[in-house]
Amino acid sequence: MSVTQHLSYDVLNSLQEIMEDDFGFLIETFIQDSQDRLEKLHRLIGSDDFDSVRRAAHSFKGSCSNLGALRLVSLCAVLERKALVKDIANLGIDLAEIEEEFLIVHQKMLDFIA
Repeated sequence: MSVTQHLSYDVLNSLQEIMEDDFGFLIETFIQDSQDRLEKLHRLIGSDDFDSVRRAAHSFKGSCSNLGALRLVSLCAVLERKALVKDIANLGIDLAEIEEEFLIVHQKMLDFIA
C-alpha cells in the first residue's frame, strides 16, 4: 500500500459486504464526522493545547483507518507526531493538506456508493 493511494477498495468492499444496506449510511456518517473533526482541528490549531491537537489528529486517523482512507491516515499521523513534540511549524499547512485529501476521499467515497 502506498501512502499516495487515497482509498483501500479492499476495505470498502469488505465493509460494504458486512454492512449491506447500511453501508451508504456508514459513508455518510464518516463524511459528516470528518467534517466535524476538521472544524475541531481548525479551532485547535494555533492554540497552545498541543495535547488536544494530538488527540484530535489521533482520533481522526483512527476513523480514516477504519474506512480505508490511507493517505488521510498518513497525513493525520504527521499532524499527530508534530503535536506530540510541540512542533508548531506548518501545522496550518498540514491541516490544509488533510482538508484537500478529505475532499478527494469524500468524492471517491460518494462515487463508490453511487
